[in-house]
Amino acid sequence: MADAQVSRVVVARHGEALYESELLSDAGGWLSPQGRVQAVGLAEQLAGERITRVCTSDMSRAVQTGEIVAARLEVDVVVRKGIREFGVGAAAGTTGVPDPFAGTFAAWVSGDLSARIPGGESGDEVVARWTSVLEEVADEHRDGTALVVSHGGVMSMVLPLLATNLDPGHARDRPIPNCGSAVVERQAGRWVARSWLGDQLAP
Repeated sequence: MADAQVSRVVVARHGEALYESELLSDAGGWLSPQGRVQAVGLAEQLAGERITRVCTSDMSRAVQTGEIVAARLEVDVVVRKGIREFGVGAAAGTTGVPDPFAGTFAAWVSGDLSARIPGGESGDEVVARWTSVLEEVADEHRDGTALVVSHGGVMSMVLPLLATNLDPGHARDRPIPNCGSAVVERQAGRWVARSWLGDQLAP
């Protein structure tokens, strides 16, 4: 039966990036030389997985990471806007010091998804768009493993809320570095994290 099938997705953060300005914006940035090395390393780590497709956010640092990995694994790349980083909202053009997102992010992790980044998205909106893409990917790749290349902030917030075996604050103690990854599986509508940064997890 369809609901007994397991869909496996590797979710990875993009490689180290450089930006045109140090001021906060929703611009995509691009991979640094180190970021390209990290992307190659990610591809090598995934050689044992049966990756059938790479899906990236529409931000260039994620697209470039995904293209490097896909070329090594000889699979195609698709782009989905819904898995981009949460927007900076009214903080655009500021230095980001002190962290303008700390209060909102803390509220999200504590379960208040109605909290909103000033001028930007609420937690509910971020979770909805990001999860929608992950569900789409899971539905399309029941016969293999898909790689999703996304961003550190949104991954750290959504994955622990989505996976039933993770504490909502899991990423506080195990932040996701550039090209770090988690493996999640969906069966019968339930998401479970199988590994986080290479460490196996209890279901």
